[in-house]
Amino acid sequence: MESEDHKLFAKPAYQWYVVVLLTIVYVFNFIDRNILAILGQSIKDELMISDTAFGFLGGIAFAIFYTFMGIPIARLADRKSRKTVLAVCLAIWSCMTALCGMAQNFSMLLVARIGVAIGEAGGSPPSHSIISDLFPVSRRATALGIYALGIPIGSAVGFLAGGWINELFGWRMAFFVVGIPGLLLALFVYLTIREPPRGFSERVQGEAEITQTDTEPPPVMQVLGLLWSKRSFRYMSIGGALHAFVGTGVGLYIPMMFQRSHGLGTGEIGTWLFGLGFFGMLGTFGAGYLCDRLGENDRRWYMWLPGIMTLLHVPFAAFTYLYHDPEVALMVYAVAYVLGHGYLAPTFAMTQSLVELRMRALAASILLFILNIIGLGLGPQITGILSDVINLTTDLGVDSLRWAMVTVLVFNIIAAVLYIMAGRTVNDDLRQTA
Repeated sequence: MESEDHKLFAKPAYQWYVVVLLTIVYVFNFIDRNILAILGQSIKDELMISDTAFGFLGGIAFAIFYTFMGIPIARLADRKSRKTVLAVCLAIWSCMTALCGMAQNFSMLLVARIGVAIGEAGGSPPSHSIISDLFPVSRRATALGIYALGIPIGSAVGFLAGGWINELFGWRMAFFVVGIPGLLLALFVYLTIREPPRGFSERVQGEAEITQTDTEPPPVMQVLGLLWSKRSFRYMSIGGALHAFVGTGVGLYIPMMFQRSHGLGTGEIGTWLFGLGFFGMLGTFGAGYLCDRLGENDRRWYMWLPGIMTLLHVPFAAFTYLYHDPEVALMVYAVAYVLGHGYLAPTFAMTQSLVELRMRALAASILLFILNIIGLGLGPQITGILSDVINLTTDLGVDSLRWAMVTVLVFNIIAAVLYIMAGRTVNDDLRQTA
């Protein structure tokens, strides 16, 4: 029976089926996480909260539970069935998303969002580990690039669905509509994915090598110590975190900015951002694919390409936030969308390549911990605080938010430099892992 399973895991059709299904799960992850952005102004108006409080709701409060729960859940995924961990966590975050629609005040919404964060903490680590066991290093960034499409697709669908449901039925109904289907998806994941052997993609000596991976996963601090000992990981993870600081800090507020500064409705904004999701997909998949091709000759491209794309993102994003014509601004934002998503797949793939087999889910969780405690935790909060401070200390009024968004772009310049620095040591670090 085991040999039949191994034949299944080696079939490209099955491998890509798993990638597509896990990508759909990731789409739901980001629909449920980011729908808050398009509903933000309506929620703020009804619950009467400031930009700073909204930043806390979408940033620190979510990130603390998302990041700290990610480590023990990933540890569980390295020991037990990864598909089971994923299915249970998907059911939790879907249920809690629906409960957001029942919140009667800020505190109730905060508790429900914390529940979403706890569930979503178990989304990516087991998925990264499963994909890495099915795909060899030469195709891993491409596969993880497809998986990472869940971010722009999920964000785009959340913007479109949330925008129009909000206009037609209110923000509470939007949470119900996007949350409940995830419960059915969780059952589908559990029933149709089989657990691959640890290290299946690395085997070079048949069944013997797979058997060697059936050992207890190393302690958390050992994995963290291994990763942090590699300079390329230190530069890459901090650079990715600063990029995420900008991406999440701006992403939570950009629908709100177009409402305030340009007077657009949530349905119109959601439609625009849904269309722009294609360009986010292009940047996410394209960067992963290009890194796999360029990396055949020089693995440093896994760091150089994200650095270059991150730096080029800055002027296009600044134009979008400041230009007076919303249609022109949103068209230019298409370029920023491509460039802004280019760091995801190479960063995911390189982290998996820098560790041993039994460390994969935990390594993904450690990376996401760094990205999210800085990016998701501080990005929305700092942007919200800046907006309120600028509003109180200047006469910019509703335009205070757009200037706060421009200000945080400086962190993308720093992120680009760190990625380029990571390229200087990545080959040496990979040789130590091999």
